[in-house]
Amino acid sequence: MGNYRFTAFEKSGETLFDEVWTFESDEVAKVEGQKRIEEKGIAAKTHRLVNSSGKLLLFHV
Repeated sequence: MGNYRFTAFEKSGETLFDEVWTFESDEVAKVEGQKRIEEKGIAAKTHRLVNSSGKLLLFHV
């Protein structure tokens, strides 16, 4: 299990979400993270998901 940092922003720079999510692996984080993003209704907003080492797993501008 590892911690992953999820952040989402408005175009103005306002932070919408800054959360720590826990997943079993990077592969699981990509799939489950995308599902969570879609559930929050912010798939079209600027967002990113990084692992604890800083590796970028998901990114959308």
